[in-house]
Amino acid sequence: MKSDRKYIAFMKYKWLYFAISVLLMLPGLYFLLRHGLRLSIDFTGGTLLEVQTQKQISADDIRRISAPLGFDISSIQPSSDNVYVIRLKAISQDQYNQFKTLLASSSGEVIDKRFETVGPLVGAEMTRNALISVLVASLFIIIYIAWSFRSIPKPYSSWKFGSSAVIALVHDVFMVVGMFSLFGEIWGVEIDSLFVTALLTIIGFSVHDSIVVFDRVRENLVKLPRATFEQVVDFSITETLVRSLNTSLTVTLTLTSLLLFGGETIRWFVAALLVGIISGTYSSIFNAAPILVLWETRNQSDHNR
Repeated sequence: MKSDRKYIAFMKYKWLYFAISVLLMLPGLYFLLRHGLRLSIDFTGGTLLEVQTQKQISADDIRRISAPLGFDISSIQPSSDNVYVIRLKAISQDQYNQFKTLLASSSGEVIDKRFETVGPLVGAEMTRNALISVLVASLFIIIYIAWSFRSIPKPYSSWKFGSSAVIALVHDVFMVVGMFSLFGEIWGVEIDSLFVTALLTIIGFSVHDSIVVFDRVRENLVKLPRATFEQVVDFSITETLVRSLNTSLTVTLTLTSLLLFGGETIRWFVAALLVGIISGTYSSIFNAAPILVLWETRNQSDHNR
């Protein structure tokens, strides 16, 4: 490599980056394996009620009022302005009307905010579709990157570029899912269809950052034929680091504003995006690239034997 080309030796510390990733994922994975995820009615089936009362009322009072109706309430989440989000097993419109009448007798006027019922078959189908969506997205990402990088100089493999990017995004998915298992245990957060949307968005963002780095690697393999593959990756990350960080910082600031001022409805959707974007920025630079370096350098070593 020419002396006038300056770069930071990122790949020198690749095992440190892997260790940091493992340490960050451990708490979430522990809660995920021990407690699993708190699934919303989107996945389990049931009814979601959101009502606003004239007077403040406790969750225990809501359970007491609904007891004669035989409601099986899984959670009650109070928020500002006397608004309550209640999740329970499926009920009919008549049962809901009776509940509102009883509630109004204790808390004054009751205002409807939301009444949604999802059957167990719909919930099972949504669970299946969510898993299929993530798997199909990952498969097409590998195919797309392999096709886009098909002109990469030999002996390097475009399929390894695609697979490395997908391994990094799997890291991001586990990071977000693990964190939401922890959130579910601490704050009772449930995952719903918006959570799946957030995961697919995170996958796209993570791959975008990886492609930026990998595309520069492809260009520099031609420009720097005498450099080792590790040096090429170091130089490529050095060139793209500021751009990646600036892009992620802009998105992070926007999401932080939404998290603080966007309201209860989208709060955990935004939180999932925020965790995923930060994780994706890290993994694209410090996981995807080191995985590719280890894979390619090992392949070259085996080839030279």
